[in-house]
Amino acid sequence: MVSGKNSYHHGDLRRSLIDEGLAVTRTQGPQGLGLRAVTRRVGVSANAAYRHFANQQALVAAVAGEILEKMAEQMRTFMAAEMPSDPRALARHRLRAVGLGYITFAVSEPGWFETAFFDVERGESEGGGTGERSAADSNAASPNYSDTVPDHSDASGTVPDHHSTAAASVERELVPKRNDALPVHVDMAPPFALLVGALDDMVVAGTLSAARREGAEWSCWSSVHGFAELVVHGPLQRQDSGEVMRLAERVVDDIIAGIV
Repeated sequence: MVSGKNSYHHGDLRRSLIDEGLAVTRTQGPQGLGLRAVTRRVGVSANAAYRHFANQQALVAAVAGEILEKMAEQMRTFMAAEMPSDPRALARHRLRAVGLGYITFAVSEPGWFETAFFDVERGESEGGGTGERSAADSNAASPNYSDTVPDHSDASGTVPDHHSTAAASVERELVPKRNDALPVHVDMAPPFALLVGALDDMVVAGTLSAARREGAEWSCWSSVHGFAELVVHGPLQRQDSGEVMRLAERVVDDIIAGIV
């Protein structure tokens, strides 16, 4: 990425600040994401940046939104890697892929993973043992994800509106026609929306009962997120990648077996 006074085109300063924030957090984590520091790297004054972001928290939220989209892309890649013809096997594969894609992203991009769940006010990551929910974490479970929708076009050149999420594209591309009674997952952070959608697909396929479905997203998410934290910040961080993925598969398979 090119930095400096000529690194952005007129009218693209917001995009340049987010891109610089992504570059910084990828290597330094959220601790390197100060608004003034980022503006210096881009080559503009802090006053110019304040036209786009009211404060550091707003910039972190925007960068976190982009990171969550990137995490969802990793999860979709895992989902598309195999397409079993049997509906029950396909639904189970997608749920498994959601979990493994989440863990793979966290382990391969620890700086971004920490930033996505960073509490600006407390200056701590979600995994820091405070029990506090970060802005990105709250967005995953509440109808406010539109506040962090990335400022870019999709592959077709269409700019996403503030009421669309990655879940919609996954439903069009990967998910078979579902029961109309099931909810449409809008305004959720994309990784969480993919998880919720995959669990609903399990119900449609007859692999997961409706009674067992309620609240299953929290069991699944806490398991994969907790395992990712053990690898990124805990006792598993010194394990080789092959062993980490073997353990990750065990965790994901165990949680699926536990909810069905």
